[in-house]
Amino acid sequence: ASHVIVTSYVFRNGALDRDRLRELVHVVGKERLVLDLSCRERDGEYFVCTDRWQKWTEMKVDERTLHELATSCSEFLVHAVDVEGKRAGMDAKLIRLLANNSPIVCTYAGGARTLSDLDLALEVG
Repeated sequence: ASHVIVTSYVFRNGALDRDRLRELVHVVGKERLVLDLSCRERDGEYFVCTDRWQKWTEMKVDERTLHELATSCSEFLVHAVDVEGKRAGMDAKLIRLLANNSPIVCTYAGGARTLSDLDLALEVG
């Protein structure tokens, strides 16, 4: 495999476990590590969800978090949990947040129902 995607392992009790993240960077290497920041919206902000998207963490997906975590990985994978698998349309607000604030490659997933939805992703992000 060219990369390793990790989410729940680097969170414990709703918070980022920095020791586990450092361990992963040491073992896998920053250049091969993809952090899954799949998230849901609550009170107008996005928070990482873990364990099959059932557990909320206290980690906001915002500019500060993206820049901080980018020092430990080569890419982000972000599922828009609120629309994932529903074919209800993509989350333009989340795409815009990621496009405007991620300093590294970021793959968005969730909500696409037609090819025209991809035009939205290109337009906003």
